[in-house]
Amino acid sequence: MKLNKIFTTEVPELTKEQEAALDVVKAVRTTPRDARFPSQNQANHCWNRYNEWLVCLKQTKGDEEGCQNMRQLALNICPAIWSEKWDEEREEKTFPGVKTD
Repeated sequence: MKLNKIFTTEVPELTKEQEAALDVVKAVRTTPRDARFPSQNQANHCWNRYNEWLVCLKQTKGDEEGCQNMRQLALNICPAIWSEKWDEEREEKTFPGVKTD
């Protein structure tokens, strides 16, 4: 894996918790470029990714695990304060985007 290039010495033995954390780091990917946003308008891109995740949830009848990749793409491009606000609005049933229930 490319991550191994970071280490100049042998990787020390890791605890299971450390291995799990390293697996999370290895799995992190940034949101790829999207041709729908040629001017790299990240606000629109963020809104779209978040709602695409909600569409996935709606189509899979709430399968969080099956839509985890979509959620991660949204979280990668959206400021945390926005996604947290939208999550709260969804709980309060005031979110203006895609409805999942």
